[in-house]
Amino acid sequence: MLRAKLSGVVGTALLLLAACSSTPEDKTAAWSPNRIYAEARDELNAGSYDKAVPLFEKLEGRAAGTPLAQQAQLEKAYAQYKAGEQAQAIATLDRFMKLHPASPAVDYALYLKGLVNFNDNLGMFSWLARQDLSERDQKAAKESFEAFRELVGRYPESRYTPDARARMTYIVNSLAQSEVHVARYYYTRGAYVAAINRAQSALADYRDVPALEEALFILVRSYDALGMPELRDDSRRVLEKNYPQSEYLTKGSKSDPDRPWWRIW
Repeated sequence: MLRAKLSGVVGTALLLLAACSSTPEDKTAAWSPNRIYAEARDELNAGSYDKAVPLFEKLEGRAAGTPLAQQAQLEKAYAQYKAGEQAQAIATLDRFMKLHPASPAVDYALYLKGLVNFNDNLGMFSWLARQDLSERDQKAAKESFEAFRELVGRYPESRYTPDARARMTYIVNSLAQSEVHVARYYYTRGAYVAAINRAQSALADYRDVPALEEALFILVRSYDALGMPELRDDSRRVLEKNYPQSEYLTKGSKSDPDRPWWRIW
C-alpha cells in the first residue's frame, strides 16, 4: 500500500517536472525595458507585427507607471492596427485614453483610432457588385468620423488635425455617394419607391457633397416613372436651383451623352 502511494507521488512529481520543462523560456527575462523597446521597434519596423505586439505588452508590465509604458501602449495599438486586428487596436487605444486622459499623446491616440476604422476604398466595390454597404462598413466609417471629429474639436492645433479634416470630408462624401449608388441600383431594377427612399436619405443626411446632384436627378426620374408629375417637377426645380449647370438636366449624364446615366460600364 505504501509502495503504491509512493509511486503515485513520484508519478505526479514527474508530470509536474515535464510540464515545467515544456514551458517556453522567456528570453526577455533579463532584458532591460530599453532593450525590450528596441527589440519591439525592430520587429515593428520589419513588419513582424505578431512579434512586436507581445514585446510591447511585456514592456507595459516591466515599465509600468513610466512614460515608456505609455509609449508601449500606443505602439502596440499601431502594431495591432497594421496586423489587421482592428478590435484589439481600438481596445488598446480606449484603455490608453482612459488611463492617461491628460497625456500629450491623446491627440495621436484619437488620430490612430480614426485610422483603424478608416477605409479609403469605402463603398468602391460594394456598389460595383450591386450590393448595399454592409452595416459593419457604415458603422466603422461613422466611428472613424467621430474619432477624427473629437480630435479636431479638442486639438485644433494638433499636427494630425489637417489630415483628420481631410479624411472626415472623404468619409462624408463616400457615405453619401454609396447611398446614391444604391438609389441608382434600385432605379435600374424598377424599384422606384426604394430608389426615392435612398435618394431622400442622402439628401436628408448630408450637406454640400457632390453626390446630392445625382440624388436629385434620381428623384426626378423615379417620380416620373411612377407617374407623379408634381413631385417630379418639384424635384427638378430643386435640382435646377442648386445645380443650374447640371449635365443631368441637359444630357441625362455627367459624361458620355450617348450613354445612359445609370450605366456602370
